[in-house]
Amino acid sequence: MTSTQERAEDLDLPYSVFAKACPSRGTLEHVTGRWGGLTLGALYEGSLRFNELRRRIDGVSEKMLSQTLHALERDGLVHRDAQPTNPPRVDYELTPLGREVAERLLALIHCVEGRMDDVLAARERYDGTRGAF
Repeated sequence: MTSTQERAEDLDLPYSVFAKACPSRGTLEHVTGRWGGLTLGALYEGSLRFNELRRRIDGVSEKMLSQTLHALERDGLVHRDAQPTNPPRVDYELTPLGREVAERLLALIHCVEGRMDDVLAARERYDGTRGAF
């Protein structure tokens, strides 16, 4: 079998995040991780500079935001636009793929936000019967 045939066969394999070696697992972690989801959600509103993004995502450190942006850029979800000005200007925006993922993620975010009364009531019931964490 030639290397071209091997590559073609590799493309036919379905991806499954449930398989340990599947590359989709890493991307899912980047998207659904604490800062990845918030970064995608914030950028869905439009292009932002690093400090604007950091202010929008309350609680994220400069280091974590930088690592998150690098991971999302590597996965093809975020585009980094560095403009050669003085001082340098760097803007971040979603790619078309990033926009599609963010739309789905925002639907989940809105669902959770909209059902927080139910979640808080469930926590109260749970804590009342089993003790608080």
